[in-house]
Amino acid sequence: MKLYSNCPTLDLHGETSDFARVEINDFVRDNYNLKNDTVIIIHGIGTGVLKKTTQQVLSKNKYVETYKIDNFNDGETIVKLKKRIWLSSFNMLK
Repeated sequence: MKLYSNCPTLDLHGETSDFARVEINDFVRDNYNLKNDTVIIIHGIGTGVLKKTTQQVLSKNKYVETYKIDNFNDGETIVKLKKRIWLSSFNMLK
């Protein structure tokens, strides 16, 4: 049973680390704007380059609350995004 089957997923298999950096940041930003709270990044196991790149990018991303390697799959990272706070125009006028 996959616990995060309904979460948006980014698959980085076969990508370069430079391309992955851009894709991860775009993916996280887009999902933050869509008010998603959890996303999955699949980097695979391989040589570990994409896994390391993923962790470096997530550690510096302002929309990321926490991230961790999936307990059941070393080839993917589970990312919790910060809650987006919406201010209504009424509250802004006070």
